[in-house]
Amino acid sequence: MALEGPNVVLNSADTESENPMTSTQEAPAMITTALTGERADILETLTAHRQFLRHTVQGLTDDEARQRTTASELTLGGLIKHVAEIEKGWVDFIVDGPEAMGGGVDWSEPSPELIESFKAGFQLLPDETLEGVLARYDEVARRTDELVATVDLDLSHPLPEAPWFPKGAHRSARRAFLHIVAETAQHAGHADIIRESLDGQKTMG
Repeated sequence: MALEGPNVVLNSADTESENPMTSTQEAPAMITTALTGERADILETLTAHRQFLRHTVQGLTDDEARQRTTASELTLGGLIKHVAEIEKGWVDFIVDGPEAMGGGVDWSEPSPELIESFKAGFQLLPDETLEGVLARYDEVARRTDELVATVDLDLSHPLPEAPWFPKGAHRSARRAFLHIVAETAQHAGHADIIRESLDGQKTMG
């Protein structure tokens, strides 16, 4: 895999005016200096949407993070868990290609085990904690941020066969990162509605 990019320095992403996290739920360090152009744009945008998502679970207990507050089955803890795994999946795709995203799975006839695994990916299970899924999200985010700074953004792989991907399509690292941004932003909006329905707290406003 071709690597390129400037030297990078790890700095805290947190500022009093921009970061909505409490001291117990701080976002991980992010790569900030020596990045310019689209790399900086990707990283700054992704970091902002991660912070919006994390803000929706500020001060919650595990039980509150599991609570449904709308007609949807989505919960705050489940969304954090899901977004972390989606981000990891696309980064694995950038590094290892389509097999990292379940290439070879017959999605036309998914097994009961596969269906249950998919559902569990949206749930904060009884043996999981909000603190644990946030720590997992931090770990995933650090790896992504390092890759944004170094990978050849034109590096491309074929997408695995799946009903939701165009047949025969490819995705570059650049497109994969943009997909992560879009996924994070979409679910941050979902999470904001769930949290406001829980106790009235909003990300902004």
